Amino acid sequence: MAVVIEGRSPAALQAASPRELIEAARSQGVVMVDLKFVDVPGQWQHFHVPIDQLTEQAFVEGFGFDGSSIRGFQAINESDMLLVPDLATAFIDPFYSHRTLSLVCEVRDPETGRPYERDPRYIARKAEAYLRATGIADVSYWGPEAEFFILDSARFHQDQHSGYYFVDSDEGFWNSGRDHTPNAGHRPRYKEGYFPVPPVDSVSDVRADIALTLQSLGVPVETHHHEVATAGQAEVDLRYASLTAMGDRVMMLKYVAKNVARRHGKTVTFMPKPLFGDNGSGMHTHQSLWKDGRNLFYDKDGYAGLSETARYYIGGLLAHGRALAALCSPTTNSYKRLVPGFEAPVNLVYSKRNRSAAVRIPMYSQAPAARRIEYRPPDPSANPYLAFAAMLLAGLDGIENRIDPGDPVDRDLYSLTPAELLSIRSLPGSLEEALEALQDDYHFLLKGGVFTKDFIDLWIAYKRQREALAVSTRPHPWEFVLYFDV
Repeated sequence: MAVVIEGRSPAALQAASPRELIEAARSQGVVMVDLKFVDVPGQWQHFHVPIDQLTEQAFVEGFGFDGSSIRGFQAINESDMLLVPDLATAFIDPFYSHRTLSLVCEVRDPETGRPYERDPRYIARKAEAYLRATGIADVSYWGPEAEFFILDSARFHQDQHSGYYFVDSDEGFWNSGRDHTPNAGHRPRYKEGYFPVPPVDSVSDVRADIALTLQSLGVPVETHHHEVATAGQAEVDLRYASLTAMGDRVMMLKYVAKNVARRHGKTVTFMPKPLFGDNGSGMHTHQSLWKDGRNLFYDKDGYAGLSETARYYIGGLLAHGRALAALCSPTTNSYKRLVPGFEAPVNLVYSKRNRSAAVRIPMYSQAPAARRIEYRPPDPSANPYLAFAAMLLAGLDGIENRIDPGDPVDRDLYSLTPAELLSIRSLPGSLEEALEALQDDYHFLLKGGVFTKDFIDLWIAYKRQREALAVSTRPHPWEFVLYFDV
């Protein structure tokens, strides 16, 4: 991310000093500064200060805020916290009427000055530091494919005696029979939304605006397209980046997508499964390790061009896959997506070109630099900093302990017989199962002090009480269909 200023490239601004940034912002007519940071579940929070409050010293001393009001942060008796802006994340925010400079911040303890252990972005930075400390690699590269729905409306409500949700899109195939003029009839059928041209693809201009806005903010975009589901399912692919930088870019994608959609009179959701009976939204995550400019995952003689290092990395992902689910598929809605039949990878095996496997090795290019693995279970409800850090630690554990992933499975896994499936481990079937798996298998996350036991306990308790239990104790509309007449 970078400030876009005439005559200055994003790369040059990322290397600027605080003084140069402040001078550039003032020369661009900036009057406000937006300080952004991520909470534990994975949403950006923010507040504004006038531009005259942004001094060189602010990049050292930070800005105070109430940590007890942020999900997963501090108790009320220890609520004072600091935000310290990260110079490399600066950009001119395109969504405010007043000229505003945006900065993503690190969270720090005001008494010790140390980074805050519950700050997800700090966990991502620690994961990168641990990777370097192992000597295995210098850098990991990440390329998530975050899918989402561009809808026309979303209504939902729940109280003691009622509950409903209603999402709608003019593009939704259920509107084909709508008695309304005009009704042009061009809509993607269920599970047939992959790559149609307009007018069937009715949200191409919205996606293009999202992509171009990201590009203008220094976030490179590789492609955008309609996804498989009806009702405006979309994908905008970002060019690969290192771990923390890609966490920042995923947060930016969500922010830009929601605000651009709003300008078009639409709304965006990154819920994994907002529609029943059609494909959900995943966040298939491409990843590789590099050292001294060389891709450690490439070996021309290995299966699908993979090195032994890559195979062990896959072994770690598969061995810890059930625990990873608690961080990579971290909502109750995630497990509405992770069911067979919708390209959702529920089986912990690997394969080349096979989208029914948890790990796929893309075969589009034979170039050494292009060799990577794609971990398919994650979805965009995940906090990207936590999900990427956890996947990296699982893969490194596989390398350090030489975990053999076994033989690849190149068949359609949904066609296997029950007897054949008995030998294949699968992902948890619910958030509660995933949290139990994390409780049983978390020590790999503690390596290098990347995650702490305190954070893991916090995550499990938060997800169990506020989400899994909250959903399981409320009546579901379909239960009335099934049971009202018992």
